[in-house]
Amino acid sequence: MFNNVPPYRTGYARDEVDEFFEHARQAYEGRTAERVTSADIQASTFDLVRGGYNTHEVDAALDRLEAAFIARQRAEYVSANGQQAWMNALAERARTLYGRLGRPDGEKFAPAERGQQGYNMDDVDDLCDRLVGYFDRQEPLTAAEVRSATFGRARGPEAYEESSVDAFFSRAVEVLLGVE
Repeated sequence: MFNNVPPYRTGYARDEVDEFFEHARQAYEGRTAERVTSADIQASTFDLVRGGYNTHEVDAALDRLEAAFIARQRAEYVSANGQQAWMNALAERARTLYGRLGRPDGEKFAPAERGQQGYNMDDVDDLCDRLVGYFDRQEPLTAAEVRSATFGRARGPEAYEESSVDAFFSRAVEVLLGVE
């Protein structure tokens, strides 16, 4: 399914990857009662082992899988509730994200603890500004751009705590994928 890296390099553990994708395929095809959500896909982690699967290929496949599950969720929701209801639900989620970016105290995310590594505030703020531009219909932005964004590193109060930033942009990706 995926290419192996050379035995002296590390890649994702083949058994874990194969098991995850098989489970996701069965869920997508409705052959299991368990549901797989985009959050499950985003939270998937695999051990790094020598000679495993190429990580870039697996990560790209995870991105495609997430998009497929969101497209299916959209189709099911539209079928049950109509296109306008889907657009209203996306708009509500977008308003929630937009509201977070306009907090009166100016802090978009919690700062990292003293001495703790975190994301560079300026880098995160730049992507937030692009997201605001997208919501204001002034700037195009895709889920792939948000997903592939990288942030510099900083320490302590000069950095944003990573988990809240990651969770926020995961929700932004879901909204963007819901529109695409």
